Amino acid sequence: MIKVYSEIGKLRSVLLHRPGNELENLAPKYLSDLLFDDIPYLEKAREEHDVFAQLLRDNGVKVNYITHLLSNTLKSNELKEQFLNEFLDLSDINNKYIREALKDYLLNMNISEMIDKLTSGIRTNELKLKKEVFSVKVRKSNMDIPFFLNPMPNLYFQRDPVAMIGKGATINRMRTPARRRESMFMEYVLKYNEDFKNTPLYYDKKLPYAIEGGDILIFNEKVLAVGISQRTDPEALEILAKKIFDEYDDTFETILGFLIPAKRAYMHLDTVFTQLDYDKFVVHPEMQEVIKIFGIQKKDHDEYTINEEKGTLKEILEKHLDVDKITLLKCGNGDEIAAAREQWNDGSNTLAIEPGTVITYDRNYITNKELKNAGIKVIEFPASELSRGRGGPRCMSMPLIRDDI
Repeated sequence: MIKVYSEIGKLRSVLLHRPGNELENLAPKYLSDLLFDDIPYLEKAREEHDVFAQLLRDNGVKVNYITHLLSNTLKSNELKEQFLNEFLDLSDINNKYIREALKDYLLNMNISEMIDKLTSGIRTNELKLKKEVFSVKVRKSNMDIPFFLNPMPNLYFQRDPVAMIGKGATINRMRTPARRRESMFMEYVLKYNEDFKNTPLYYDKKLPYAIEGGDILIFNEKVLAVGISQRTDPEALEILAKKIFDEYDDTFETILGFLIPAKRAYMHLDTVFTQLDYDKFVVHPEMQEVIKIFGIQKKDHDEYTINEEKGTLKEILEKHLDVDKITLLKCGNGDEIAAAREQWNDGSNTLAIEPGTVITYDRNYITNKELKNAGIKVIEFPASELSRGRGGPRCMSMPLIRDDI
């Protein structure tokens, strides 16, 4: 079951990925291709992630791991092979000898081993090809990334590939090829797992426009926010609006499109702006100066209006959330250096587990102090390694069930 009608309702069930050997397959010369700026130390990253998961459990949250859900879904040999064929298609494995070798190699594993290997990547020296292939010899001698299947180091950011909205979900088309296969994992769970397979799907990864879950915020049962960003196209927002407003009987009436600069420091809407309580948000101080907000509102069947919102961010939120006074707390307390540093380490990327209670990285101590001074309960955990991936607690988690607010 999926039920997510807010950012702050008591969190009951969440989706995570514990970092694995995919991080061990990062190397400096191809970091940028895989969207990393640095190489996390796996053992420490796992320790930090385990602390995060245990904090969630200690606060009454059921923790689900995406690889476990997928393993429990691909029970039949037919579905396992179907998944693998689609995965190889998305990996652009077009040479029949390489494809044959990969399939033989992977289908001889049990399902858990196969999923771990798909996640960690397959190096060119792992396979024995049945035929010497000239194109392979050329590729291997001139290959920047020494893999037939590239690793998936971004998988621990479960917020992005699939987004849970209300009672449904979006299967997202990720902006970069490095992340495009990630959407398949939860897609197969939603389509074929008995506990999820009746979930309405609001977006299809085969569509040509990019959209990522870090750009989707759910303010309440009537209002969504979607970032138009480095990772999400405006056309994707229009398709999502049409699906939610016209094709599915849900409660949402307004989608606010946040136009934010397409740059690495901002990346997604939730890297610059997250909700803490009914009336409190944390925001990167520069964001208030550079965003434009458009309101898409449902009218009659197959119709909606689009208007640029007037006023400040605070005024627009007060209007649409029907709150008398919104408080915007600044990342790094608005200090130019502290805000830039803590923004880089996801000081604005908080995960609310109930109204007024959030989980954050401890390293963003200036921002955390501001939140505490405003009456927010802040649960901190160490993340010297996890933060190297440029994502915070919200980025690493996808809520499956929240209580109503």
